[in-house]
Amino acid sequence: MPKKNKRIYIIDVTNRDGVQTSRLGLAKLQKTIINIMLNEMGVCQSEFGFPVTRHETHYVNANLKLAKMGVLKPIILSGWIRAIVEDVKLALELTQVEHLNISASTSHQMIRGKYRGKRSGNDVIKDMTDALDYAKAHGIKTVGVNAEDASRTDLNFLIKFARAAKDHGADRFRYCDTLGFDDPFTIYNRVKAVAEKVQIPIELHCHNDLGMVVASSIAGAKAAIDAGVDAYINTCVNGMGERAGNADLVSVVLAIQKSSGFANKYNLDDRVDLSKSWQIATYASYAFGVDIPINQPGVGANAFAHESGIHADGALKDRHNYELYDYEELGRGEPEIIDTGRKITAGEYSGIKGFRNVYEKLEIRFHDDKEATKILELVRYANVHTQKPLTKRELLFIASYPDIARELMTFTP
Repeated sequence: MPKKNKRIYIIDVTNRDGVQTSRLGLAKLQKTIINIMLNEMGVCQSEFGFPVTRHETHYVNANLKLAKMGVLKPIILSGWIRAIVEDVKLALELTQVEHLNISASTSHQMIRGKYRGKRSGNDVIKDMTDALDYAKAHGIKTVGVNAEDASRTDLNFLIKFARAAKDHGADRFRYCDTLGFDDPFTIYNRVKAVAEKVQIPIELHCHNDLGMVVASSIAGAKAAIDAGVDAYINTCVNGMGERAGNADLVSVVLAIQKSSGFANKYNLDDRVDLSKSWQIATYASYAFGVDIPINQPGVGANAFAHESGIHADGALKDRHNYELYDYEELGRGEPEIIDTGRKITAGEYSGIKGFRNVYEKLEIRFHDDKEATKILELVRYANVHTQKPLTKRELLFIASYPDIARELMTFTP
C-alpha cells in the first residue's frame, strides 16, 4: 500500500543527459529557456549541466544568478559530476553551484570493464564517501549519490553502497537503469529492497533501450513510496537522451496522474502543471531540431486524432469514449497562426531597422538606437549560437536580461 504522506517529484535532466544525445545538442540560451519553462511547469529540480566542464561555466553561473534574481525559483538547479573529490573541488572553484549529484559506477561489469582492475568495489565506495564528505563540508546544500548501472549491480553491494551514502549525509540515492536493462517488475523488487533496508529517498533514472522507460520509472517510484520514502523520477523533455533516450517528461506526468494504478493513489508533486506540456514540448522540439513523434503521448499530432468510423462517431458523441484525458489539460487547442506574407527575422546579420521591427511586433520599445544596438548585438551572437531564427521567448529573454544573455554566450577556450 502507498504511504500517503510520500510523494513523487520530478527531476528533469534534459540539460544534462538530454544534451548528451549523439549528433544533437543545445545552445546555452536554449538550455536556459528550458530551465525557465521547467520552472513554470512546476518541476522541482533541473539537473542543469556540468559545473566542471569549462564551456558550461558561464552558463552555470548565469543560471544561478537567475535563481538569485527570482527568475528561476523555486526550481532547484543541480550539477552533475563524478564521485571524486577532485570534481567537487573544481565545481566549487569554477561555479557557485549549491546542489550536486555525484556519480559512481557500481556494477561488476562497469568496475571490471572501465577500471580494468585498478579499482575495487570498496574503492568505489570510498571515492564516493570522500567526495560526499568534502561536498557537505564545503557548503553544498544537497547531494544526490548516483549508482551508475544499478540495474546490473549485485543487490547486496548496491545496498551497501546506498547505506554508505546515507551514513555520510546523502540526500537521495539515484538508481540508474543505465542501459534500460530493468523491466517494471525487476526494478520494483530491487528498488523496494534498497529503500526498505536503507530508508533513503530514491531517484529513478531509466533509459529506453528496451522500450520500457516510462513503465520502469513509475514502477521504481511505486516501490520507493511503498517502502516509505519519497521518489524522484528523472525525465527529459520529449524523451531525449543517450541512445534510445530517457523517460519523457509529459508521459511520466500523464502516467502518474491518469493511469488506473496511480491516479488518486500515488501523489505527484502538487506544483506540476500539466497545462505547460505543449509549450515546453514544442520548444524543445524546435531547439533540438527533432520533430515530436506523431504518436507521442499527449503532445503528438495524432494524440487526439480520430479517423475510423466507430472511433470518430464515439469521440464526437462523448470525447471520453476514446480519449482518456482532454487536450486542453496539456495546453493544446489554441490555433497556430502562420504568417504567409512578408516576414522580417532577427539573425546574425540583421540591421537595426529590421531588428527594431521584430521587437516592435513583440511590443518591446527601445528608448533609442543606442539601446537597440546593444540588444541587436546580443541577438546576433545568440543566432550564431543557435543557428536558427530566435523564438519569441528567446528574443524577450535577451531584451529582459541582456547581462545574463551576454554571460551565457561568453566562451573562453
